[in-house]
Amino acid sequence: MAVQEAGQGGADAGRPHEGGCTCGDCPHGAREGHRRAVAAFLLKRDEYAAGQGVPAAVAYSASASRQWVSEELTQAAEAVAERGRAEGAAWLERLWRRTAVVVWAGVVLLLLGQALTAVGAGWTAARTAGLLAAVVVAGALTAASWFHRARGGALAPVIGEDNRLSTSRAVAAAWVLFLAFAVLVLVGQLAGASGGRERDALIDGLELARGAGVVTVLAVVSGIAVLVRRVVGLRVQGQRLQKVRAHRPGAADLLTDDAGRGSFADIQYVVISAVALVFAAVRLARRPEQLPDLPWGLAVVVLVSAATYLAGKYAEGGRPVILSVVRAREAGDLDAPIRTGDDIEIRGAGFVPVGAQGADRLSRMVVRVGPVNVHVPLVPVRGGFDNPTDALLTVPVPAEVEPGRVEVQVVTAAGVETNRYAIDVTE
Repeated sequence: MAVQEAGQGGADAGRPHEGGCTCGDCPHGAREGHRRAVAAFLLKRDEYAAGQGVPAAVAYSASASRQWVSEELTQAAEAVAERGRAEGAAWLERLWRRTAVVVWAGVVLLLLGQALTAVGAGWTAARTAGLLAAVVVAGALTAASWFHRARGGALAPVIGEDNRLSTSRAVAAAWVLFLAFAVLVLVGQLAGASGGRERDALIDGLELARGAGVVTVLAVVSGIAVLVRRVVGLRVQGQRLQKVRAHRPGAADLLTDDAGRGSFADIQYVVISAVALVFAAVRLARRPEQLPDLPWGLAVVVLVSAATYLAGKYAEGGRPVILSVVRAREAGDLDAPIRTGDDIEIRGAGFVPVGAQGADRLSRMVVRVGPVNVHVPLVPVRGGFDNPTDALLTVPVPAEVEPGRVEVQVVTAAGVETNRYAIDVTE
């Protein structure tokens, strides 16, 4: 398939690429290649789950067929992951143009809004200063987007190390941009002021007493962004938090956890910060001659929201743990001790990290049985996998394990190790 697509890419290189292009040198090709790889993998997984496609040479043995199916799915999952990384890189490269378009569209909307509100009231120096400030901010963001075009353009500073949009950084960046815009509005008015009394009034508008609330919020959300990065890094290094890298960032990352489920801590932080920003923007529009005076009541609400978000970061995650290990028993089997070649069930919690439900991540899980590393086999069922799961793993005891007391330990897809659990293996 790869050779065929490579040939198609060479044939298409001499003519313009279209929306259905499957070559690998354009965003459309990366996207289409990833879509086809995912579709092929899902079809293969469901076929194996239904017992189809297994060679007769291994079909006679349940363990042999399971191992063969697991290896086939692992290879297919690696191909999907490779396509996903290529599609994610192509998506980031074209994202900078989209961010630039959105930024300049905001400038146009500001101009239209000022023009509509100026009807009857007349055009003022504050409107000119606001428009010039918007142009300066948009120009700076566009330049930053071009220099960081391979990392998502203007969004590069708010993309975390796990390749997801960081909620804390996004909130802090929004407040920084808003305060920079507000100060530039004052600077523009100060540059155009003709009278000394008007200039003094504009300088007084920068007094801390007027903008204490908004400055406090800026300091806190910026500190939260730095602190959260440190907290997450230390918890990952201490194996108290499991993190897996995403193929690409998405807007939903601001409101969800790594598995794409809605997160209360993130949602309330974004919503309350957005409401406070809208209030501050309205205050700036009504009084452009001074920093927006955010009321202390609203500022305290933002601070409480930030504290809740930080507490959520401390509370999330946890180290995986083995609770028990027993011999796997099928219907009709006799009760017996664990022997080499038998399947064992490892029961516990946290075996599958959040966001690692993909087959390429599940195939990286390893169980150490004594000195032997055993890769956890993928057991497909229609729509997913029956093994491994977050609370239960089934692996065979390899023949290389010597009879006696041995220790079992799980290594998750995030590289985190569980506690050691001792079992007795008999001859």
